[in-house]
Amino acid sequence: MKKIYFPYIPLPGGTALFLFFALAFTDLRAQSGPELVHGHLTIGGVATSSDHVPFWFQANQYGSIPLPGTSASAIGSIHKDYDTLSGRLVDWGAGVEGREDLGSGSRFTLIEGYGKLRVGIFELKAGRSKEIMGLVDTSLSSGAFAISGNALGIPKVQLSIPDYYALPFWGQLFAIKGNYAHGWLGNLPIQYGHLADHATTWFHQKSLYLRFGRPDWSWRLYGGFNHQVFWGNERSVFGKGFTLSTPAAYWHVVSGTTWNYSKVGNHLGSIDFGAEVDLETVRISFYRLNFYDEGALYHLANIKDGLNGLSIQNLQESNGGFHWNKFLFEFLYTVNQAGEPSSRYTNSGDENYYNNYEYSEGWSYKGRGLGTPFISTRESTRQGLPNDTSDYFNNNRVAAFHVGLQASLGTWDFTGKFSLSLNYGTYGTSTFGHSTGLLRVPPHFGIFQELGQFSSFLQVRKEVRPGWVFGCIAALDKGDLLNNSNGLILSLSRTF
Repeated sequence: MKKIYFPYIPLPGGTALFLFFALAFTDLRAQSGPELVHGHLTIGGVATSSDHVPFWFQANQYGSIPLPGTSASAIGSIHKDYDTLSGRLVDWGAGVEGREDLGSGSRFTLIEGYGKLRVGIFELKAGRSKEIMGLVDTSLSSGAFAISGNALGIPKVQLSIPDYYALPFWGQLFAIKGNYAHGWLGNLPIQYGHLADHATTWFHQKSLYLRFGRPDWSWRLYGGFNHQVFWGNERSVFGKGFTLSTPAAYWHVVSGTTWNYSKVGNHLGSIDFGAEVDLETVRISFYRLNFYDEGALYHLANIKDGLNGLSIQNLQESNGGFHWNKFLFEFLYTVNQAGEPSSRYTNSGDENYYNNYEYSEGWSYKGRGLGTPFISTRESTRQGLPNDTSDYFNNNRVAAFHVGLQASLGTWDFTGKFSLSLNYGTYGTSTFGHSTGLLRVPPHFGIFQELGQFSSFLQVRKEVRPGWVFGCIAALDKGDLLNNSNGLILSLSRTF
């Protein structure tokens, strides 16, 4: 383990970040009132045993990732919340969060920056924000399939019902939530394009979720879907053969209908189901996410794949001794992909999750996968592993077991994540080969053997005085998929 550099105040970049957030916080709080405006500042030191950041230091951190090796960091945020007690029909909110790192280099990351307007149950929001899309336990999950918070948020404009709204009939038996958004991905690299190797790309997203169960019932059922698309400027990529106008192309994006035997853009999402029951002392939640990337789920050809979760929350109050708050178990399976010999035949072949024919970096943003971090990119895994040169994600056939725990002992709070995965590469590098319509051909890029991987994370936090929290995080990676690594983060946080 390298020596930890843990300054009380970071060097120039962190100082500038601190001053920015201090001034902005003071001004916003003066305008809106202290009960609605919250600020947070964390300063810390990071040490890793190699030039590789441990898995759980970077996975599902919304792009807030430390530099490898020895470094210092400052993270500051300001949020103005809605005044939910005022009964106002119209209200506004905003948030900004930034991270400054100083180590082998210096780097500033804008993690969040958004404004929002609420009118009744509806919200209009613009900018970059932290987001998870899928029916999962957001505090301990290994990550939803579509959007898990593994990458920076995509800048977008969104109209939504952000919280479940109980419909005012049938005794509030049904409640709904959902969103509709347009985003900007920037100039993305293109593969197999006829005319261009980059294209300005847009992002489409929508979701709709339903909750069944009256407010006074002890149980509730959930179901819904989410749908995301990378698309835009197809004519600049494929030439005059792409005859759709932009409005017509947008309709095919939104509806998911095919044009010329193919989808317009890169479509991905999940269909989710869940249940929740309140017992006397615990709340038990179950969920199942079914994945789609091509057309296999329509035929139930990849129904073996999915994310299965069980969450148990302790509803009893702590008595000052040991108290467990929440336990989570998840099983992620993405091995089938409608590509096994026993799978139903589909015209689209195996799903090849997150990889895409048009976009050379697949389902990623700023170099990081948008969905579950267990599906890994060729940059994040060990060098020398078999890799289909057209695939940005070199390992998307995964069976993973994940356990999460939140507990406290006296005034100390603990969060742990422990994951064990078996990894099989892609169908382009597996012993099955990959499917091309009715044919199945052997791999051309070497055979990806089964690789085991264990990753762990343990966070300890204690309030040392009102508003001040000391934190310590340790992480370890051991296995054959990722580079072996361990690390330690020490931090001091102040909430205003």
